[in-house]
Amino acid sequence: MTTFSDFNLSSNLEKALSDMGFEEPTPIQAQAIPIGLAGKDMIGQAQTGTGKTTAYGVPLLEKIEVGKQIQGLVIAPTRELAVQVAEELNRIGAVKGISTLPIYGGQDINRQIRGLQKKPEIIAATPGRLIDHIKRKTIRLQDTKMIVLDEADEMLNMGFIDDIEKILSETPKTRQTLLFSATMPKRIQSLAERFMVEPELVKIKAKEMTVTNIEQNYIELQERQKFDVLCNLLDIQSPELAIVFGRTKRRVDEVVEGLIKRGYSAEGIHGDIPQGKRDQVIRRFKEQTIDIMVATDVAARGLDISGVTHVYNFDIPQDPESYVHRIGRTGRAGKKGLAVTFVSPREVNQLRTIENVTKKKMVKKLIPTTTDVLAGNQQVTINKIQKTIEEKQYTEYKRIAETLLEETDSVTLLASALKLLTREPDTIHVKLSAVEPVRSKKSRGDRIGGRRRNERSGRGYDRSRGGGGERRSINRG
Repeated sequence: MTTFSDFNLSSNLEKALSDMGFEEPTPIQAQAIPIGLAGKDMIGQAQTGTGKTTAYGVPLLEKIEVGKQIQGLVIAPTRELAVQVAEELNRIGAVKGISTLPIYGGQDINRQIRGLQKKPEIIAATPGRLIDHIKRKTIRLQDTKMIVLDEADEMLNMGFIDDIEKILSETPKTRQTLLFSATMPKRIQSLAERFMVEPELVKIKAKEMTVTNIEQNYIELQERQKFDVLCNLLDIQSPELAIVFGRTKRRVDEVVEGLIKRGYSAEGIHGDIPQGKRDQVIRRFKEQTIDIMVATDVAARGLDISGVTHVYNFDIPQDPESYVHRIGRTGRAGKKGLAVTFVSPREVNQLRTIENVTKKKMVKKLIPTTTDVLAGNQQVTINKIQKTIEEKQYTEYKRIAETLLEETDSVTLLASALKLLTREPDTIHVKLSAVEPVRSKKSRGDRIGGRRRNERSGRGYDRSRGGGGERRSINRG
């Protein structure tokens, strides 16, 4: 079995991967990392969900020198992917002191300029906004050692190939280039021939990306309904251990705060939480001192916790890879697991994309009613009483019970006890900050005369300002 130790990485980078729970590389990582480390150009043909970010991230981070600005460039089709790549590279590269800055349209360009003034060694950028910076001379690529084109076929579909060619022409001819694409249309092959030197081809066969013993459901609902529905499901399903996934750090903090307000034992982990605190939360979760952990995708990377019975996708993930990673936290060691995904009406296409990649249909469930919640809570109370009877943990209370039965009939007495013990739906108001819905990527068929429909309607997909799925409003927490 190949391990990350076999790549002869620097000790701090190997430790970072180990701390994140990476032990055995995925097929694309096992083949791509040695090629990347050897300094060769490479074309990686692999589906989303195969671990591409680490496949190019490891050689990229290994070659970077701390303190020299922009030696690595990752070009991605959407802002979501650019942010996700930056988060993962920052997490792995933290031990070497290497910083990755996301650059994308929709965010204040002056904020990005301030970030660039801190001299990040790597940038993860969308094409349109990157060209803006090149024109302003706020980004200079003359020292670039390695360029990664991530999801090249998506960039082709979104009309960005001309932009890619313009960007590549600004970089040194001595650079190393890695190109990743799920498919290989002729335009991508032509791009590789023009800008790559004898690239090695790594092709990973697509396989079913799901776990068979996990029941997968989804609930279609409005953003404002999510928190109450989550609490209702927790009451009805009574999970032993549950992980709730949120898209942003702010989302995680707010969900944790709301759950605690309503009496649940919950804690959160995300990228801004110190490693020591994160380890403490994970340890408490494993020991079942808390039974709900709320997490972002990157913070949950590498978690190996047995006994997780339920996964709740409070926010639908950005891509199928993240979905498979999330639901893989449950259903382990042959046990059954349940994954529930919340989907807003505008995110149904993203749900279908996930289903297509995982080759598994999710079952639609209705929003639970107050009656469902009360019935679920009553059943939990009954189960606790029956367990107490089976384990004979009631003997010291028999005398009190006999006294009470002399004054009250047994049905009234038991009904009163059930009411006191049963958790009733909580009405404490919890308001969360809105999170922008995930939209599935646009195809060329959604464009009109070279410009996308949303741009025409004034909602701002502007290629010159870094469009291609880069919405102007963003709540990153």
